[in-house]
Amino acid sequence: MTMMVQPFLQRSTSERDSSEFYTIATLGSHSALQILKGARDEGFKTLAIAAPDTERLYKSFGFIDEVITIQKYSEFMGLVPELEKRKIIIVPHGSFVAYLSLDDHKKMSIPYFGNKAVLDWEASRELQRQWLTRAGLKVPRQFRTGAEIDRPVIVKLYGAQGGKGYMFLRHSQDFDERAGLLARQDYILQEYVIGVPFYIHYFYSPLTGKLEIMSMDRRYETNVDSLGRIPSRAQEGMDIDPSYVVVGNSPLSLRESMLAEAYRMGEDVVRVSQEICGPKGLFGAFCIETIITPDAQFYIMEVSARIVAGTNLFIDGSPYSYLNYSEPMSTGRRIAREIKNALLSNSLNTVLDDSTQVS
Repeated sequence: MTMMVQPFLQRSTSERDSSEFYTIATLGSHSALQILKGARDEGFKTLAIAAPDTERLYKSFGFIDEVITIQKYSEFMGLVPELEKRKIIIVPHGSFVAYLSLDDHKKMSIPYFGNKAVLDWEASRELQRQWLTRAGLKVPRQFRTGAEIDRPVIVKLYGAQGGKGYMFLRHSQDFDERAGLLARQDYILQEYVIGVPFYIHYFYSPLTGKLEIMSMDRRYETNVDSLGRIPSRAQEGMDIDPSYVVVGNSPLSLRESMLAEAYRMGEDVVRVSQEICGPKGLFGAFCIETIITPDAQFYIMEVSARIVAGTNLFIDGSPYSYLNYSEPMSTGRRIAREIKNALLSNSLNTVLDDSTQVS
């Protein structure tokens, strides 16, 4: 990967002319609010596609110009013929991954921010592991069968489900007793690394060749985080299984002496993506999920090849984004800024998936 450091395109009086004809659209879920607020701040029109139970919420925000309601998010593909007739750019987030199949993503012909080729590598735990190891990153040991388990493991289901269905197992006997709960589900058995969960949010610009660290967070998971407040002796006999369902996020900052390693990891993830996913590789927002051990080593759990919900903490910007911009810059607004810069430089197709190019 060539890390070219070029100045960001400056805002000008013609910016509105380049963006006001386009609408930034996304599903009304996950990180939609910061995506659409950022789009409005950069001069775009905005569209939220909401479900009946969220329609009123999204209509209550003045920066959202239009709300289209569908009965459930999995029906989104039925809107595509209508949306194709408009100058719309889709910005995907985790709910697209959760509610739409990979085939749906690939069939979507609306201009789409990002590279869909990365989704195959993100969706497959095995392919993602190959990606990370090829990048030279430390990954936890993985077990193929329950009989191989010789240490605590976490069972992770495939897909973006906010930790739903994850299980902690102490040993192979635990697996045997609970295997029935995993029937007909795709999962991996991953070593449970003891340390601090740290989610690092990045943005890679294909326009400048520059990687940015945008922000960092950790997830608040129920009930595993609340169990951590109870002394281990008091937990005896409680018979409560840890649950890893994400209910919120907390902001973090990293020791500055460790920032160089965090930046290098992001560079290596992008570099390898350009080798395995075509020349464009991974671009835009992404997140590396890590565990930092007591000896200050990063272990990489997974990569999310899109904006993650932890960035919602930083709608007004983070300490890291402020270092680059000296103005409020959420990850959602950074996406809109990238699209605007592409319009200003007549290179919009550079930031769109190759299957959804504009003429």
